[in-house]
Amino acid sequence: MGGQRSKPTKHDLLIDGYLESCYDFKVMQERKQGIFSRFWAYLRRESQWLRIGLGYKRWLLLVLLGTTLLGLGLALILLHIYRTVPDNWLVPILAWLSLRFLDRPIRVVIFGGIGVILVLIGVWGANQALLKPFVPPGKSVIDTLDSFRRRDRGPRIVVLGGGHGIASLLRGLKAYTRNITAIVTVADDGGSSGKLRQSVGILPPGDIRHCLAALSDDEDLLTQVFQYRFSMGAGLEGHTLGNLLISALTEITGSFETAVAESGRVLAVYGQVLPSTLTDVRLLADIVDADGKLRNVSGETQIRESQGTIKRLWLDPTNTPAFPPAISAVLSADLIIIGPGSLFTSLLPNLLVRDLAEAVRVSHALKFFICNVATERGETDNFDCIDHVLAVEKHIGTNLFDLVICNNNFEGELGEGVSWVKMDEDLLKHASVYCADLIDPEHPWRHNSKRLSKAVMDLFYERTGPLPG
Repeated sequence: MGGQRSKPTKHDLLIDGYLESCYDFKVMQERKQGIFSRFWAYLRRESQWLRIGLGYKRWLLLVLLGTTLLGLGLALILLHIYRTVPDNWLVPILAWLSLRFLDRPIRVVIFGGIGVILVLIGVWGANQALLKPFVPPGKSVIDTLDSFRRRDRGPRIVVLGGGHGIASLLRGLKAYTRNITAIVTVADDGGSSGKLRQSVGILPPGDIRHCLAALSDDEDLLTQVFQYRFSMGAGLEGHTLGNLLISALTEITGSFETAVAESGRVLAVYGQVLPSTLTDVRLLADIVDADGKLRNVSGETQIRESQGTIKRLWLDPTNTPAFPPAISAVLSADLIIIGPGSLFTSLLPNLLVRDLAEAVRVSHALKFFICNVATERGETDNFDCIDHVLAVEKHIGTNLFDLVICNNNFEGELGEGVSWVKMDEDLLKHASVYCADLIDPEHPWRHNSKRLSKAVMDLFYERTGPLPG
């Protein structure tokens, strides 16, 4: 009848069976390929432990050698027992455990293979257990170890300056090396630092605090707490928690430099932050007013707020001794970077410490000067790149820099009274110059830390080649 289905023939059943067999075969093949792909990916991932430069293989080989010697010693003991003990129940057991019923080459392969596998599994498990607390979420143990080793062997870099300028550079450099030394001015006399300087009598901690935060291993919650500024409270308003912590540690340890080092240990900083001097210095300047009158201004804050052209800058006392570890860092550096930062109130106060300036000059390191992106009101109005370089050379001498780094992207809006710092053609006759897009798109008056640090490291390796591992 029309509504009834015909009974499948033998031929139809054979075709259906064949199709089902093909489908099952395809599914099995895909599963096998999936298992093989996952296994191969696992082997490739775990074989990264053998990557050159991790410093891991030498210790693995030492473990294997020690295990081999231990096994050899145990084998000699068992062989001695087997040969000297009279026939009893122990001899057949030893013969069975040593697989004497198999040929000797087969036994060597079996015991050797099992031993190597067990050692590798044990070492791998121990590494996973020991390193797991130190591995950031989303990163593997191998990537973390490789990053540490790469940065640990990175170049010795010294950055001189202060304030937010070098903090942005330090934030980018810590991705390339752990051997960073930030040498920071201690001439600040405004804000929280100025209040603590007057009331407690310590060196101003503000610029040092910025650098510690920038070099911190984790710039999230702990660093935000360190940078937290109190907005209310009698005696606390305007102070940052980091400044208060450094002040408290100074009183506890009796030493400002020890307090800075302990603060760096709390934040797990990459490198170290050092004051340029431990002397209580004051910054002074000769400033020419708009009417041509020369006047003397005392104090970093007053200099920054004064209207006029800064003609000369010096420290009081003039023969300020440099902090010895800062001198050592400069003399042993592979790269010395001056800037970015406030030219007259952050960069030059470091170089006005005579011993430090002389150490920079005689150091065999490459010396880069990073020019600011934009001018600062009342300090570098209408300055171009060459004006920054000439201002430094006027105070500490010529032919100091191997390279001047300038920004060449002038897109974006700057604040009122602020202009772009551009590269003048005369600078090309005066120094080697490198120009690139270095601005932060969200804050065009500042450097982008990643762009700037990458440019610095590329230029360094271009001139020196990779450092030996």
